[in-house]
Amino acid sequence: MSAAPDPSTIQGPPSVAELTARFEREFGTLPDGVWQAPGRVNLIGEHTDYNEGFVLPFAIDKTARVAVAVRQDSTVRLMSTYGDQGIFATDLTSLEPASAKGWTKYPLGVIWALQERGITIPGLDLLLDSNVPLGAGLSSSHAIECAVISALNELTGAGLEPEEMVLATQRAENGFVGAPTGIMDQSASLRGSKGHAVFLDCRDQSVELVPFDAESAGLVMLVIDTKVSHSHADGGYASRRASCELGAELLGAKALRDVQVGGLDRAKGLLDEVTFRRVRHVVTENDRVLQTVELLTSDGPGAIGELLDASHLSMRDDFEISCPELDLAVAISRASGAIGARMTGGGFGGAAIALTPATAEQQVRTAVERAFSEAGYRAPEIFTVAPAAGAMRVS
Repeated sequence: MSAAPDPSTIQGPPSVAELTARFEREFGTLPDGVWQAPGRVNLIGEHTDYNEGFVLPFAIDKTARVAVAVRQDSTVRLMSTYGDQGIFATDLTSLEPASAKGWTKYPLGVIWALQERGITIPGLDLLLDSNVPLGAGLSSSHAIECAVISALNELTGAGLEPEEMVLATQRAENGFVGAPTGIMDQSASLRGSKGHAVFLDCRDQSVELVPFDAESAGLVMLVIDTKVSHSHADGGYASRRASCELGAELLGAKALRDVQVGGLDRAKGLLDEVTFRRVRHVVTENDRVLQTVELLTSDGPGAIGELLDASHLSMRDDFEISCPELDLAVAISRASGAIGARMTGGGFGGAAIALTPATAEQQVRTAVERAFSEAGYRAPEIFTVAPAAGAMRVS
């Protein structure tokens, strides 16, 4: 089964009532409920999560929804509202990491991970709808997983706490999907709160909600989807993670979280040039997250622009996960009035964010679109996002 088409090309997501009606038409019964989980934007803190460091994402007002009904057998039937793909069916007793294709690997991975934990999962019918843009670095896959695990946690009576659901979805990503991701995306989706960013310590999963009300500060958060596809399951992400693990080992640290900015001079003498630059990004990015939290708490969103800029330069030059389209989006945004901009997400494509005065929003949009056209790049999709609530049942 192929991946679901990009929902950003569809005009307006269906309402809960429409999704319920579609479920009944396709599966011949009403769903037991509808659950949703948001995508996320990472404000700052990239590739620090699997290094047991700090991240500062926020849940966004674009979500994946799943309508689910429990079956009386061991069959799982999955369908997406997008495209004419029909119903994909498999059996609970034959889930294998290599067997799932396209978007179906995300709900199936969650089922697999819960089964690993000894939780009995019934057969089920599931209809997916999502308006989280695919491939933009906004964590469309984790939104699906978090919606599914929220549904299954309730339907099975498993009683998992948010921290446990985070780890289960990480296991699904790592062991079933084959993507060596950390816990940031799931934590934002499951634990987000309207008007706040989620300050997450990836070592102990502790969370602090930090006020991030850009609108009240006269700002908007623009997302510039470059339409350059990326995949966390490819070699680029894995090689960066391997470099970080090597750097920590050679420095005698449990994780790069334990290396301070002041220790980088010592690190430079112990590491090869590439590994050092990878380490320097993670160490300085952790520090930038802490500074951002402090500034948001004391001075508000208008004070963090320089930190966003510095984060992008570090990802471009030290971690080398940017691309020409992302660099152009960031440079033109800044030149056209944004107070700070950076690529966001795992890299190698996806989206940039630009924290922009509301009065300059259209100016930035127009300038970026013109610059992409003049460079011969595919037209970007530009939209605003706001901090939203985390995963929940909606019907």
